[in-house]
Order: sequence, then C-alpha cells, then structure tokens
Amino acid sequence: MTLAERLRARLAAPAGPLLVGDLNGEAPMPEGGWRAAAVLVAVTDSPEPGVLLTQRTGDLRTHAGQVAFPGGSIDPADAGPVDAALREAAEEIALPIGTAEVVATLDRYHTVTGFEVTPVLATVPADLPLVANPREVDAIFEVPLAFLLDAANHGRGSRWHDGRERHYYELIFGERRIWGATAAMIVNLAQRLTWP
Repeated sequence: MTLAERLRARLAAPAGPLLVGDLNGEAPMPEGGWRAAAVLVAVTDSPEPGVLLTQRTGDLRTHAGQVAFPGGSIDPADAGPVDAALREAAEEIALPIGTAEVVATLDRYHTVTGFEVTPVLATVPADLPLVANPREVDAIFEVPLAFLLDAANHGRGSRWHDGRERHYYELIFGERRIWGATAAMIVNLAQRLTWP
C-alpha cells in the first residue's frame, strides 16, 4: 500500500473535534465575505514521512517571519483549492506540480485576517531539489509527520488581540515555533489521522 493510500484509509475513519477558526473558534466573517485560500500539506514519501513547511520572509505584509504551509489566495484562474495550493507551492518552493499526488482536501479553517483556508493533503517524493522564492520564503524545512501528529507536542499559548485574549496552539520544533492557523490545521490533521 502506498503512502497516499494509507493516508486516504486513515482519513476515512471518524475524526475527533476539529478547530474551525482563529479567536477561540469564533473568527467573525468579514463584511465582504471570506477570501478563499489554499495551502499544500505536502507529506514526503519516505520510510519516516515528513511535512514540508516554510519560514516566511520578515518583510511580508502579513504573517512576516512565521512558519507556514506553502499556499495563498485562490486566484480567478485557479480551478479550485487544489490548483491554487499546487501553483503556490510551485511559486514559493519550486515544487514541481506533477510530483504531488493529491490525497484529499481537508477541513476549511477561518483566520482572523479574513481567509477561508482549504488545506490540500498530498504526498511528494522525498529529497526533491526545492528552492525558496526569496521574495516570500526564507527557509524550507521538513518536520516528521509523527512529531506533528503527536498530541503531546500540541502546546497552548495566548495573547491579546483587539481587546480580547486569543488562545492558540503552538508546536516547538527545534528553534522553530509553529503557531496560529498553521498549528491549528496541524491539530486538525492529527484529529483526522492516527500514526503509524
């Protein structure tokens, strides 16, 4: 059974409670409606699968310096979330679109910045020669899937935002801090999958 088949089989099982949005699950819909976005949750097909993440550059307009999945807004030319996630991954980390085997689209997540994000789960070959787009990405790194799915690594944090305390998940992997929407989508993935 391939890694993609194993992931599909695990996704067929019932999931635990899922997180739906920032601000303690109460991200309010913006006046103009949600802006559609997609991210690629790329799992490397290796004996110890990992997930590709990026460290965003420090001078971006939003989420500067944060850890994120490759992804972004769904453009009018995109056929949907899958096309957008693959296009963005090609632009941000030079992931060849034809190398990704899409497993599933996962549960949408609403951010405080007004995005409705669709995670796209896919497998990719290990050791691809990825290249960071210097305008958007400072670094590309891989985190073991088992680490991300282990609830013991899902820490909690909080901070004040617009006069109210915001609670969020965070994962510390070496010197990297994964938090906010990216961490929430990882927690949702962990609810969907049991590993190994």
